[in-house]
Amino acid sequence: MSKISNNYNPLETALIDRYNEYYHNTGDDVVGLARKKGIENFKDLRLPGIKAEKWRGTRIQNLFEKIYSFEEEKPVFDKHINEIFHCSIHGFNTDVFSLLNGWYYNSEDSQLVEVDGGIIVGSIHAARQKYPDIFNRYFNKLTCDSPHGFSAINTALFSDGLFVYVPDNTVYDKAIQLIKIVNNDRNTMINTRNLIVVGKNSKLSFLHCDDSINHQEGLLGTNNEIFLDENADLDIYKLQNLNDKTTLINSTFVSQQAGSNINVNVLTFNGGTIRNEFFVDLDGEGAHADIRGMYLIDKTQHVDNQVRINHNVPDCTSNELFKGVLDEKASAVFNGHIYVAKDAQHTEAFQKNANILMTSDACIDTRPFLEIYADDVKCSHGATVGQLDEDALFYLMQRGISDKNARLLLMYAFVNEVTGRINIDVLKQSVEDMVKRRLRGDLSICDKCVLQCSNPDQPIEFNIDMSKI
Repeated sequence: MSKISNNYNPLETALIDRYNEYYHNTGDDVVGLARKKGIENFKDLRLPGIKAEKWRGTRIQNLFEKIYSFEEEKPVFDKHINEIFHCSIHGFNTDVFSLLNGWYYNSEDSQLVEVDGGIIVGSIHAARQKYPDIFNRYFNKLTCDSPHGFSAINTALFSDGLFVYVPDNTVYDKAIQLIKIVNNDRNTMINTRNLIVVGKNSKLSFLHCDDSINHQEGLLGTNNEIFLDENADLDIYKLQNLNDKTTLINSTFVSQQAGSNINVNVLTFNGGTIRNEFFVDLDGEGAHADIRGMYLIDKTQHVDNQVRINHNVPDCTSNELFKGVLDEKASAVFNGHIYVAKDAQHTEAFQKNANILMTSDACIDTRPFLEIYADDVKCSHGATVGQLDEDALFYLMQRGISDKNARLLLMYAFVNEVTGRINIDVLKQSVEDMVKRRLRGDLSICDKCVLQCSNPDQPIEFNIDMSKI
């Protein structure tokens, strides 16, 4: 890395000052060393400027002059989490864990729990103390070379996060749900990180919710490290419903061994600026990665989805599918990159991004990309940008469906290619109800989890006579 002058902007200065005040003496264990390397990387990389190619479509320079507060230390939690924020998906059997303003939340001081099959879940700091052998083996192994300044400063300054360890040969019938809540009366910067390890022949479903309770401005950074051992299987569902003033930088790093499978669904309903990054390494033969995303945005909201899948060995497969509906002055970016190494023969990799622009002011910058060095592969990529099909609208309206409902029905069918592949039926029903509400403009952040809107006793229905279609 090239050295640069120290003409830091106000936000960079505040971040370096915070490290010097709170973290420069955190010791020489794996976390202390990671923090030291993180701040050095940050000083070299800095925050992405207007010339940063990977950030060309997402301008965040307006954040650099703002002043953000930090949680100085872990707050005292004197209430049960349900008194602050209650989230339940009807019929969905989950173990729920929470982060409030960047800190693991448990009013009973239980920082680590062991659930069925010996699965360990809890605060990343508690795991660092109680299970050092496991923690040290995996922590910061995927994020040590940060792709940009936000990732580097996350390593240097993270407050807390969730640790999940699934032993070998363990199939978890329930799901683990992480609710990340932001509830502050001031502009806040929060950095958290999560570490998920799924052992050989094990299976886990993980639901990750980002929610705002109020409309205060926030700058949120998350680094996720995920390790899948041989024949491990992981389903991840990311639900994002933040206020219009919040910026979220969500970076996920995945390492997969032979025969492992990851299935990711990113469902974005609201947020000021959201950037989802996925860096996936297929390091064992027969590994498969399926990364899907849906974004429904309006006003001046912005979503940036960045996906890089590295096919490092032969006989691996991957699929990327991202679909979005953009209304008013909303904007989005999709940058997909499939890399196939020289010896990664028999690779199959497919990539698609499709978008509907509801107005002439909405815009999308889509750049699917293939980088292939092997000669025996099946790879494809494609992108589409357009408006609703006028012929399809006319067809529906000829059968007694109003213009408004016809448009809703077409948009719902468009994104259903993503939501319809959710593997858990009750979760799929809840998400589909949320999609219907969002398309009707009914869904925004509220004082309780938006998933509570999805009550099967009061289903969301379009006023459409399906017998006329």
